[in-house]
Amino acid sequence: MHYRQWEVVQVRRGSGYDCDVLVVGGGIVGLSTAYAITRAAPGTRVTVLEKESGPARHQTGRNSGVIHSGIYYKPGSLKARYAVRGAAEMVKFCAEYGIAHAVTGKLIVATDREELPRLHALVQRGRENSIPVRELGPAQVTEYEPEVRSVAAIHVGTTGVCDFVGVARLLAEASGAEIRYGAEVVQVDRRPTLGVAVRTRDGAVVRGRVLVNCAGLYCDEVARLTGDEPGMRIVPFRGEYFSLARPELVRGLVYPVPDPAFPFLGVHLTRGIDGGVHIGPNAVPALAREGYGWGTVRVRELGGVLAWPGVWRMAGRHWRYGAGELRRSVSKEAFARAVRRLVPAVTRDDLVPAAAGVRAQAVLRDGTLVDDFMIREGERAVHVLNAPSPAATASLPIGREVARRALAVLGGVQPGVG
Repeated sequence: MHYRQWEVVQVRRGSGYDCDVLVVGGGIVGLSTAYAITRAAPGTRVTVLEKESGPARHQTGRNSGVIHSGIYYKPGSLKARYAVRGAAEMVKFCAEYGIAHAVTGKLIVATDREELPRLHALVQRGRENSIPVRELGPAQVTEYEPEVRSVAAIHVGTTGVCDFVGVARLLAEASGAEIRYGAEVVQVDRRPTLGVAVRTRDGAVVRGRVLVNCAGLYCDEVARLTGDEPGMRIVPFRGEYFSLARPELVRGLVYPVPDPAFPFLGVHLTRGIDGGVHIGPNAVPALAREGYGWGTVRVRELGGVLAWPGVWRMAGRHWRYGAGELRRSVSKEAFARAVRRLVPAVTRDDLVPAAAGVRAQAVLRDGTLVDDFMIREGERAVHVLNAPSPAATASLPIGREVARRALAVLGGVQPGVG
């Protein structure tokens, strides 16, 4: 059926709706939004469309599993406010529902004196964000992590780890929403007097009064299907991980001092809830939105990224940083050298390949890497356009904010036409 023919069919079907709010995306942000809507407005009918066969198959389930404290983020930003609040809420949520978690604290380690000004800036930022931070000298660092080399460090006590996939599953169950798996959105028809009709790849049509776009790696494409120009494009960055063959070398979480020019935290070591230690990620351009390896290339998606002017402007500014990340991607020894800056005892033989993740990074037309969460509204629609890390940590407050906006849009729909 051609698109125009399909639109006519939607008009003729009348005013019946399958739901009040139609959420696209079954990651932790989409499911948190569904959960928040049904709690804020009981009786609101919510349907979640997820293209995979289960929840949290991409960004939510392919990260370090860290509950971030919020120390890195600009005071007053959505990331700072939601991460600080979300970290406390996530720990409470996991405890209440019996989801595996631990509050471990973490070290952010300076390995040479040139990094000290940035480390001190993080201390100040932590204080501005009301995060408890302890400054450490080298001897104190070894009390926490005997194998870590440093000139100084800070200890952040509110950082932890948890099972974010378990959180997402619980949110799906507790929301009371209808969750449709295997439902990939391919067309959207939005009419002021007829609501939003979505067709999935299997030919099913779902109609709602309001659409919420939490599609992660495809959020910009869903926004454009809806008829809204998001003013950004998702550029996928693959984060590659290794497991540490000798996990006894690391007791907890060890991070480098990040470069404030980039929204990436650098290669770090994370002891997860399973007791294993993950190392990574780096950040290299992916050749597909779900390009978890160099062998995954999707020409249409890659062409869409390369056609965005912001990509070339970003590359022109940051090619030196990118070259270093690419070197670590193709050379295990280069990756090991980055790790040895923090833990000198680690060898390349200690690095066991693990599953990669892909970060959905929004890039503006001028080449700016969007550093904060980005939520925009359109007619009968709310779009979450940038929600990479720490979105899993902040998912409960993000979900409430998106739910608030969706319910406001829903409340503004005129009786008789919505």
